[in-house]
Amino acid sequence: MHYEEAVSHLRAADPVMRAVVDAVGPCAFAPRAEGTHFGAVCRSIVYQQLSGKAAGTIHRRFHALYGDRAPEPRELLDTSDARLREAGLSRQKIGYLRDLAARVAARDVPLDDVDALDDDAAIAALTRVKGVGRWTAQIFLMFRLGRPDLLPELDLGIQRGVQLAYGLPALATPREVAALGAPWAPWRTVASWYLWRLVDGENGGQLGD
Repeated sequence: MHYEEAVSHLRAADPVMRAVVDAVGPCAFAPRAEGTHFGAVCRSIVYQQLSGKAAGTIHRRFHALYGDRAPEPRELLDTSDARLREAGLSRQKIGYLRDLAARVAARDVPLDDVDALDDDAAIAALTRVKGVGRWTAQIFLMFRLGRPDLLPELDLGIQRGVQLAYGLPALATPREVAALGAPWAPWRTVASWYLWRLVDGENGGQLGD
């Protein structure tokens, strides 16, 4: 998918975002289509509060239990805690993964049908799972489903990006992120991608040059 319309909207709607777009360059945002929705949520849980390298190692060991792929919900439920612990998963995350698997198997969380839900309904469904909060649900909608208008106001990278872009003296609060990001609708996912890249590339000093 190309995001020319999104980029044009962001540049026209907000002069600060126009500077961010110019500093970062072309949009390369792309949702992850491989695998299953269930596997994507499992991955989000595994990666919580870990460095990317450590999380990647545990995630690979987790997949190795199932032939180097994400498990089906019933397969995960049938796996002993001991085997999951051997893969490097904490007791807390095993509990989260089991709750996810049980809810999906019982269709309490309709992952197979989540594409048909609007953003608020999808977030409400996903956050029924222990360990899946608003941020995790928003990231799933953005990077798995490709929803165009999500702004994860609780994300530290987004808060830092807004601070850099607007020259704020401290991290932007969630309320400030939501208020400043209102003009970016209906393309707040693309704006978020730009803010993350701004932080990653340390391009803040380029703004206004």
